[in-house]
Amino acid sequence: MTLLFPGFVFGRVYGCASLLVLALDIFAIVQIADSAGSTARKVVWILLVVFFPLGGALLWLLFGKK
Repeated sequence: MTLLFPGFVFGRVYGCASLLVLALDIFAIVQIADSAGSTARKVVWILLVVFFPLGGALLWLLFGKK
């Protein structure tokens, strides 16, 4: 079946990957909102996560936490 409809399998993979990125973004935004930084710093980080979902969340997790 997957040989006849390869798009079906790839669609499921991309769908699952998209849900994982969404979950990571929500987690990062909650962590940013709960952080002890200034409001301006939080807004900048949240905008970074919103406009660059995967990259922004990974940057926050790697460099944003104190």
